[in-house]
Amino acid sequence: MSLFGIKITRSIITALGVMMLLSACSGNKGNAEILEYEGRFPDESAENMTITVSDSGRVNFVLSTPMMNRYYGEDSTFTDFPKGVKVTSFNDYGERQAIITAEYANQLNNSFYRAEKHVVIYDIASGDSVITEEVVWDQRSHKIYSDKQVKQVKSDGSVNYGDGFTADERFTKYTIIHPHGEINGYDF
Repeated sequence: MSLFGIKITRSIITALGVMMLLSACSGNKGNAEILEYEGRFPDESAENMTITVSDSGRVNFVLSTPMMNRYYGEDSTFTDFPKGVKVTSFNDYGERQAIITAEYANQLNNSFYRAEKHVVIYDIASGDSVITEEVVWDQRSHKIYSDKQVKQVKSDGSVNYGDGFTADERFTKYTIIHPHGEINGYDF
């Protein structure tokens, strides 16, 4: 092929690529309200994403989300999950320990994750659930906690309430703050 033919082929491919990009962007105008954060649009965005966090070949957590957006600022990076998240934690034997779901979540500076709007933590080992409106995961201290009202549903169907909770990051041990509600005699 001649040099002229190569240049025309590259121009056509570039033009087609730009047209596909523009047509893809124009069809997503309905998502603008989901993507926008404090008047800005994300610097990065991904759909149907799964992140696996491991240490020395051992899976600790798997996070899946329908949408992730990242915003870069001068002093900080902000990541949000506007369509919710599902985080599965694993114990030291590689077995699923707990599942956390929320309708919205965000991450600030790679240190804190915050899950909001109908947060449910299901402890697979015990069958207990904790339901609240906000949970914070502090990766530096390896703790998750909430200072919002919580509802604990035990595997036997009993229900307790509290003013928050604290737990290790894998949710193997947790404590309800100021618990009140149905308490079975064998729990003492």
